[in-house]
Amino acid sequence: MASLFNLKIIACDGVFYDGPCQFIVIPGRDGEKGILNHHEQFTGIVEIGTVRYQLENGAWKYGIISDGLVTVYPGGDVKIVAYSCERPEDIDTFRAQEALERAQEQLQQKQSHIDYQISSSNLARAMARLKGAGAKNMYKI
Repeated sequence: MASLFNLKIIACDGVFYDGPCQFIVIPGRDGEKGILNHHEQFTGIVEIGTVRYQLENGAWKYGIISDGLVTVYPGGDVKIVAYSCERPEDIDTFRAQEALERAQEQLQQKQSHIDYQISSSNLARAMARLKGAGAKNMYKI
């Protein structure tokens, strides 16, 4: 059996997952980062995308995560704090498609730099949610 560590994923609406984990892959600015037990201690940024983690029984679980922070503690535990994290099967594709269309419309309008960044973030989150909702069949969750 692989060496386990405790993984805790916290979103604004509550704890997404808290339990043992063998391996986690998080989306980052420069690609994906994999974390195993006894990983070097660090704090980093989680980007919008799909987080996947392997449980102690070998099963993989997935979540569509927004931007946040990841911390690997000296004891090997990993904590992720993000704005949101959803299971692919919980995503309402109709609402996600509407959010995507709204974000695309907002990006076409002349707006301040801050509003542009917010619209870009909304677009990325909507795209990740739609991709994750479509992936629930692909990942066999």
